[in-house]
Amino acid sequence: MKLLGISGSLQTQSANTALLEVARAVAQAGVEIASFDGLGDMPAFNPDIDPSPAVVDAFRSLVQSADGLVITTPEYAHGLPGSLKNALDWLVGTGELYEKRVVVASAAPAPERGKHARADLERTLRAQGAEVLESVTITVPTRVRGSECDDPEIREAVATLLAGFPR
Repeated sequence: MKLLGISGSLQTQSANTALLEVARAVAQAGVEIASFDGLGDMPAFNPDIDPSPAVVDAFRSLVQSADGLVITTPEYAHGLPGSLKNALDWLVGTGELYEKRVVVASAAPAPERGKHARADLERTLRAQGAEVLESVTITVPTRVRGSECDDPEIREAVATLLAGFPR
């Protein structure tokens, strides 16, 4: 199974990006998780731009060829990051998310955090025809950054999230 990991964070040492690193480490045999790290390079969505920028074409191609998506996102001002929403807006007219299976996670210092970003993301994904299989907040201490998410509880939470994909 080919999955595409997308972190909604542009921060260099992001706990949400680290969750994708954990996902690659705990993925079962036969599950490959690629990453898209070009959110910061995407121009603001504008349906009048034709042809679309190369970074947008690359993103569309990665989403299209994936069997499913693993999206991790921080919460900013009770919503999802603008860069992530912008990238998803570039898929509105081309249909790459239609019937795409997706799991969503938000790394946050407390389990009640991240729910607004996840709700916004779920609504955006479903509006484009995606099937949201799971959506959770994974508790990650504030001090943990980058690939330091080696805590067994974090690894287990990510493994459980990935188990949401039917094999």
